[in-house]
Parts: sequence; structure tokens; C-alpha cells
Amino acid sequence: MNNIPIYKPDLSGNEKAYVDECLDSTWISSKGSFIEKFETGFAKFTGIDNAVSVSNGTVALHIALLALGIGPDDEVIVPTLTYIASVNAITYVGAKPVFIDSLESTWQMDPEDIARKITDKTKAIMVVHLYGQPCDMDSIAAIAKDNDLKIIEDCAEAIGGMYNGQHVGNVGDVAAFSFFGNKTITTGEGGMVLSNDRATADKARKLKGQGLAEGREYWHDIIGYNYRLTNMSAAVGVAQLERIDDFITAKFALAQAYKENLTAKGITFHPEAKGTTNSYWMCSILVDEPSKRDGLREALKAKGIETRPLFFPIHTMPMYQDEGNYPVAVDLAARGINLPSWPGLESDDIKLITDTINEFMETA
Repeated sequence: MNNIPIYKPDLSGNEKAYVDECLDSTWISSKGSFIEKFETGFAKFTGIDNAVSVSNGTVALHIALLALGIGPDDEVIVPTLTYIASVNAITYVGAKPVFIDSLESTWQMDPEDIARKITDKTKAIMVVHLYGQPCDMDSIAAIAKDNDLKIIEDCAEAIGGMYNGQHVGNVGDVAAFSFFGNKTITTGEGGMVLSNDRATADKARKLKGQGLAEGREYWHDIIGYNYRLTNMSAAVGVAQLERIDDFITAKFALAQAYKENLTAKGITFHPEAKGTTNSYWMCSILVDEPSKRDGLREALKAKGIETRPLFFPIHTMPMYQDEGNYPVAVDLAARGINLPSWPGLESDDIKLITDTINEFMETA
């Protein structure tokens, strides 16, 4: 029986050596040389001026919102087709999430729906570059400017994604990244808050470190959080950064192989919008009818191939239910499948996956 997981990290570089260095030095907690190296290296990679490491991607979103002053009675616009963390972070600060439908062409949030949902309580737009495809940032930035709104870019799934020649995260006021074990680079658990505004980054750094005042030991002048990344996790991140270009190149090649080999009718591969580079964190497809989705997943499972459905729209979940109309997001979620997407996937495995899909769709 085959065993082809949806994702697995490549830890075959200097990860072990750098973690051993932490252990030998005893710098294993939230201080140590690897933290600064990781922050500096990731900032350079993205082209964003300031980077603040944190303990996970959800924390990065929470801190990003707090750093922008988002709080109770504010509204934050967010896509309904996203991972739950995007919306939970809005709730953490006491703000109200306002859901947006998706574009069928890219699966990303619909700028026209954003414009319709703005009220006098709207303070920010949380952009989510879903599955690695950048959103229409020109349109969203124009809406934000016209309405004096902040932009938070949720880039958790978009390491390597580009918009008009810039890495995602450069358009918004603040960006949040994730380094969970299934992300393009990993620290096990970890995240990063980045901003081209130094004051925003400084606020994020203070918030993640218990609100410690600068220049005075053990004096805290705001309520902060223990959201710090460990030196050992950062050590893994530094090792991953050394090979990030190879990981991204391999993921592009994997996506291309899927596109070339998925030949049956009734399959749509996640499209890439003009002027963007999809990072293909997940290689995802749509089937033409929702009734075929679960059957195809079972056919793949029978051959030892793990898949996942697209995220459930958040507005359908018990704590966030509303009566809004989000037909595109609901349709995409009902027809979408994430395929195995790790950069080391062998050509024989790709062939098994695509042959299984083609055979199922030709007879379904």
C-alpha cells in the first residue's frame, strides 16, 4: 500500500546541526543568535523592512491587529473562504468579522463585495492569499485608501507568492506569516509579523514580549503577551531559509506537473492571475460537480493518497453563522480538493495521483 501524505517537511539541511548548537550553548528559549538571524533573513527574502518573530501564525495575526489598534466595536472585512485562524484573530481583539464572497476566477476575496460591505465601523481589511494565490491588491488597496482603512495581509499560505514583482505582504500595513509544519518553510510552530512601518513593527515586538517597556528592567507599561519564538525554533527556520529558493522551485515544478498530467474533463486546477505568482502552497483542483468530490477523495484514499477538502466557509460554522449570501465561496468549498503538495514528491507518485484522478473523472 502506498502512503502519500498531503504534506511533509524537508528537514535534511542544517536543521539538526543548528538545534544542536542551541542545546550546546543552552540558549533554548526566547533569546539567542538564531532569532535575529531568522528575522533578518526572512525580512530580506520578502523585501519587507521589519520582521518580528512570534510563536505561531495565529499569534502573528492577533499581534498584527493589535499593533494597528483594532479593537472592540470595530469591523474587519475578511473572506469567508479561509482557515479559521484568520477570523478567530479578529474575534480575539473584540472586533466583528464581516465576511466577503470569493471570485470564481482566482478563489480570492471579491473587491466589489468588499466595497459593498464597508460601514462607518469598518477599520480594516484582512486580505488572505488563499492557498498561495495573491489577491487583487491594486483594487483592494484603492478601496482601503478611499475609505481610510488599514490592510492586514494574511500570508500564512503564500511564502513565495508575488504580486506585480513584489513578495506578498508589501502592500498592506502589516503582514502575518506562518511556519507550521506544513508550510513552505517550517519552524515546527512559528510565525512572523512584518511591516514596512517601523512603529508598527516596534509595537508588535513590544506586544509579543509581555509589554515590556524599553530601557527599564521588568517594567511593563501595556498589557502584552508571551508570544515569543524560541531560539531552537528559529534555528530550524534559519536552516530552512538556506534552501527556500529550492523549495519554491520544486513546488512550482510540482504544480506544473499536475497541470500537464490532469487531462480528464471536469477538472480545473487552481488558476494563476495575471501579474501574480501563485506560491502553490497547496496544489488544489475543482471537480465540475460537488457530488463527485467525495467519491474522488475515496478513490485516492484507496490507493494510499491523502487529500483534503477546501476550507469550509467560516460563515457556516456555529459561532460565526450569518444569513449573508456567499454563493461562490460555498460552491468552491463544495467542489475543491487539496492534493499532496510537498516539494519532494516523486514523479511516480505524481503519476499515480493524476492517473487515479483522470480515471475516476472519465467514468464518474
